[in-house]
Amino acid sequence: MPVVAAGRREAARSEGPEGAGPVREVRAVHAGARGRHEGPGPRRDDPDPGGEDGSGDREQGAGGVQGPRARSREVRRAVAAGGVAAVVVAAGGGVLAWTSGDGKGAEPPATRLGTATVTRGDLVDTEKVDGKLTYGDEREVWAGASGVVTWAPAQGATARRGGTLLRIAGDPVTLMYGGVPMYRVLRDGDSGKDVRELEENLRALGYGGMTVDDAFTGATEAAVEEWQDDRGLERTGTVSPGQVVFLAGAVKVKEVKAPEGKRAVQGQPVLTVAGTRRVVHIDLDADKQDMAREGEKVRVELPGGTTVGGTISEVGSVAETTGSGQDQKTTVGVDVSLSGKGTGRLDEAPVSVELESERRKDVLSVPVEALLALKEGGFGLEVVDGARRRLVPVRTGSFGGGRVEVEGAGIREGVAVGVPAE
Repeated sequence: MPVVAAGRREAARSEGPEGAGPVREVRAVHAGARGRHEGPGPRRDDPDPGGEDGSGDREQGAGGVQGPRARSREVRRAVAAGGVAAVVVAAGGGVLAWTSGDGKGAEPPATRLGTATVTRGDLVDTEKVDGKLTYGDEREVWAGASGVVTWAPAQGATARRGGTLLRIAGDPVTLMYGGVPMYRVLRDGDSGKDVRELEENLRALGYGGMTVDDAFTGATEAAVEEWQDDRGLERTGTVSPGQVVFLAGAVKVKEVKAPEGKRAVQGQPVLTVAGTRRVVHIDLDADKQDMAREGEKVRVELPGGTTVGGTISEVGSVAETTGSGQDQKTTVGVDVSLSGKGTGRLDEAPVSVELESERRKDVLSVPVEALLALKEGGFGLEVVDGARRRLVPVRTGSFGGGRVEVEGAGIREGVAVGVPAE
């Protein structure tokens, strides 16, 4: 995360950390590592109070120990790399922190001050993982008859109800919608769910005069003959597995396994198809599978930088291991259904998915840039109460969404704290 800095000039005298006395001096420190931080406490490696170089390039006056150079510098807050903390930064690039002592408080340089409010709620941290934009419900289509393929669709083509999936020996193989596969020749006198599926499709394609039920009747036969005539098939009044394929809905052709001129064999795959529903597929590291929960909302960054919402629709229950040695990976498949349009037509395009990695419920939090690093260790907040401001040491917890969990004396929902002015 890049360093973010914003100018800020003190408008009035700042008091030291609550209960520790007034501000005495500004000292150089380093921001802590990302994660949870304990409260402020003594540091055994504190430098000499006289300054890093020990020369004490300061003046002693009635107002306490003051640094003329410090007074002339603009004091700014900055967020440490990785979202660790916001600390006071001198214009020259040094990292500074307010410290406390038993002397009189120094009057820091005046800067503009912005404020933010302590809020209570869930704090969510996220992690981005790689995925690919594709189509869901991928499956293979098997030939219902043997013969030479005389026509095959192009990769990426879409087939809908009543459309042709391919032609074998000149006869079209028609797509109809349904969940029961075409496993037998349907004729007058037959009954079952596959009969109902056939009648539902004939009705949807405009062939009526029959009752849609589980029974294949003379009216069904008449509708079939009319449909066969329109499709260029022999009018037999019966429907064979070589004439119809039942699939859940419209499909896009992912791969043609039996191109023109190749002999299709009954029971062998001829096409790989997928649904028209756009999804993102993630091969998620198995040790991160707890981050993926069905029904959870996520954000997906598409090629070009556009961000869309999505919902985790499926999480695999079986881990898959690929590669060997140092390249070996164990992953779990995760599918994300996308909401809205504007996902483009690209297949297998790389995307980035933001998954929830941690959630802290009902906690107090502030923007990360509100944190100040204290010389004696830990962090503090500059509490703003009208024209009065004071530094309050706080304990930090989880980070997420540009905010950080905080606890401290007097820190409650609605309290105003200082942040860099925009």
